[in-house]
Amino acid sequence: MSWVVWFTGLPGCGKTTVAKEVKAGLEERGIGVKILELDEIRRVITPEPTYTDQEREVVYASLAYMAKLLSEAGTNVIVDATANRRRYRDLARKLVPQFAEVYVKASLAACIERERGRKAVYSPKGIYAKAGEKDATVPGVDVAYEEPIDPGLVVDAEGLGPDQNADVVVDWIIETFENSDK
Repeated sequence: MSWVVWFTGLPGCGKTTVAKEVKAGLEERGIGVKILELDEIRRVITPEPTYTDQEREVVYASLAYMAKLLSEAGTNVIVDATANRRRYRDLARKLVPQFAEVYVKASLAACIERERGRKAVYSPKGIYAKAGEKDATVPGVDVAYEEPIDPGLVVDAEGLGPDQNADVVVDWIIETFENSDK
């Protein structure tokens, strides 16, 4: 049975980097997976994003539904999205029988520093530079980031490098989802 693993954490914590390393590690072991990177998908759903609560509700519901459909079609899915409110991730949990969260944990200070220099293709630039401005909605600064209550796995994005964290996640996915099918 296919599964969905949602990578959550503050912007700039390393979700995308770890997710890509995990995909490569799983594929090396013959396990296929599709990454749904919200920053890429958002360009289609909301080409001029406002990041309002209402817009986030629609975007995250759409993302959860895409993950559900792919999972039902037999595709393993990694969702790469901050999803600052637990209810966004909980919707996916309700929709997908084989679901778990990986919390990519890093301090706000580390995320701010990383975000300044990141070269991600789809993510918006200067997220934290906008924090504190009128009507800003930066998770962890202007709006709450609700950490997972009971994530399947927490990885230390400051204590370990992305490749080390990816190895931990790959082993955990295999143990949690792949070995349970046998």
